[in-house]
Amino acid sequence: MVLLSVLPAKVEADEPGLSTAIVRLEPSRLEAVLGYSIVDAGEIVEIDKNRDGKISKEEMAEAKARFKELAGEALEVIFDESTVKATNAACQFDENNNVSIYLSFPAKSFSKLVLHSKWLALMQPGHRQFLSLQNPNGDVLAERLLSVNSDSVTIQMDTPVAETKPACKSEKNTFADFLLMGIRHIWTGYDHLLFLFGLLVVTRNFGSSVKIITCFTIAHSITLAVATLSLVQISSRIVEPLIAASIVQVGVENLLRGDDPKRRWLLTFAFGLIHGFGFASVLRELGVGANGSSIAVPLVSFNLGVEVGQIVIAGLVLPVIWKSRSKPAFLSRWVPACSILVALLGGYWFIQRVWF
Repeated sequence: MVLLSVLPAKVEADEPGLSTAIVRLEPSRLEAVLGYSIVDAGEIVEIDKNRDGKISKEEMAEAKARFKELAGEALEVIFDESTVKATNAACQFDENNNVSIYLSFPAKSFSKLVLHSKWLALMQPGHRQFLSLQNPNGDVLAERLLSVNSDSVTIQMDTPVAETKPACKSEKNTFADFLLMGIRHIWTGYDHLLFLFGLLVVTRNFGSSVKIITCFTIAHSITLAVATLSLVQISSRIVEPLIAASIVQVGVENLLRGDDPKRRWLLTFAFGLIHGFGFASVLRELGVGANGSSIAVPLVSFNLGVEVGQIVIAGLVLPVIWKSRSKPAFLSRWVPACSILVALLGGYWFIQRVWF
């Protein structure tokens, strides 16, 4: 019921925790548009000074002036080891009070371009910024997902920009790139792995394990596809807490219903739909489908990578679980202990994602 109630929800243009930087190379200048949600903008300039939840015209005008004053510090641009300063800076608020910063830098013939997003250091540790470098026609030359620990990108051009049309050496991501990305995502997605472990730790045999993994795969493949195709989109502010809640549910159910609960596949399928929206956020943040870019190859290869990663993990964990089931202490002590740990970690992530 919770899932059905949030399915129609659309992702806001600028979500808290995710900003954008669209950079375009023109013949004689470099133009950048930086987009921040009202929540993230408040990390840079205090907008709601009286903290009443409403922004007055005076507060808006003062914040706009302050942003314009600081705008030149938002993005550092270096052409061939030479740093250039913005010659024009402007700030604009939309109807939702999201902030757009407009910057213009003089450009000359260059072979190497460095873009350093300096405001990332002012954001929360988990903040990400999607940066897209485009030519005058809007064709994408390079795309990166920046963070506080990786806040700059270096682009090496094949030929000086002033002489010919820009051609970036950075190749577009291939099938293999997205395949590896999917594998890395599931291997470093500790919440997804913990959910899967909670499901598998109470399985009795190969058949029940296959049913669980298959249901999880089908479910998250469905929502990964519909979200990437923009048929349905749900804000990460809803998806991430729901993923944590699914982990808590699995741990608690293991404790209450015991060994190999009946109809576990139904629970797996339902929560697998939610996890699929979490997987889709990776492709969305990388700009898959933006500016007419291909969707089919990234979608198929990334999803395949996730499945390969799951199979490898299951292949390592399941033999240990099945062998341990022959020992009475495993079912009486270790399964409950593991389930309690799963529930506690899920609860920790839920609290963190809702209130912090």
